[in-house]
Amino acid sequence: MADHTQKPEIFELNNGTMVVKITNLGCTITSLSVPDKNGNLADVVLGFDSVEPYLKGVAPYFGAIVGRVANRIKDGKFSLNGVEYTLPINRPPNSLHGGLKGFDKMIWEVTEHKKGENPSITFKYESHDGEEGYPGDLSVTATYALTSSTTMRLDMEAVPKDKATPVSLAQHTYWNLAGHNSGSILDHSIQIWGSHITPVDENIVPTGEIMPVKGTPFDFTSEKKIGASIDEVGLGYDHNYVLDCGEEKNGLKHAGKVKDPSSLRVLNLWTNAPGMQFYTANYVNGVHGKGGAVYGKHSGLCLETQGFPNAINQPNFPSVVIQPGETYRNSMLFEFSVE
Repeated sequence: MADHTQKPEIFELNNGTMVVKITNLGCTITSLSVPDKNGNLADVVLGFDSVEPYLKGVAPYFGAIVGRVANRIKDGKFSLNGVEYTLPINRPPNSLHGGLKGFDKMIWEVTEHKKGENPSITFKYESHDGEEGYPGDLSVTATYALTSSTTMRLDMEAVPKDKATPVSLAQHTYWNLAGHNSGSILDHSIQIWGSHITPVDENIVPTGEIMPVKGTPFDFTSEKKIGASIDEVGLGYDHNYVLDCGEEKNGLKHAGKVKDPSSLRVLNLWTNAPGMQFYTANYVNGVHGKGGAVYGKHSGLCLETQGFPNAINQPNFPSVVIQPGETYRNSMLFEFSVE
């Protein structure tokens, strides 16, 4: 299917309990509604009512899949197999989330859309050699599926054609479990199954160090209110956690648990990725979203499971290079409940 025939549309997954809306523009979750303690549905993701604001670039990656490489690449440079690559510097002095026109700004092809009790949708995108400076053709798929009444699974895969390339995809939804229009998430509590972070320099690029969180404001190894020590970390949290090998489910490890005290909604997140960026919407400032809501600072939180930021330039980080013949996989399981 030629690109010019494809328009951005919004598709729905509905199993009678939860309803998820996703657009083929960037595989973006525009809305996700789950029940609270009284069975009342609320939309718990930040976003827009139509595709227009996403097209105009108003969204700070709300709900999108970001790639070819999520997060920051230092100075927009890396070398691979003796070749130097230069990427667009779209967040000076670094390249962020795939560059000027990353996967979040592309229209993906819908290859399958199933209705029924376990609805799912599969998107496909063909990234070409040299796109945003990256080497080699890369075939990418993403499948969102409602696997139980209040569980959503995302499986992302990427296969390089004939050149090795860095690949690290992330799902960039901003969550607010009280409802997208309910203000700050500083009252939410969070537990992160990561006892180390990768500390960053003044340009938010990891230094290469792996730092224990114990005794620091970054310690969420047991459940803690997000606002408790956020004042001690500058603008807020925007850090990559090294995920521990803890409890597993369906081959995925427990990464985080978020709870909203007002609705008692809980989100448990499971992944196979080595890291997770915990971000508290520090740069969101008066964005006009769904239903007239205005999103300010700390109005959502992101749990972006990923390869470590700038791993392509840090030999001591887990490699994000995928060879031809290999398949990159990043799976996430979002389990909603009330407690």
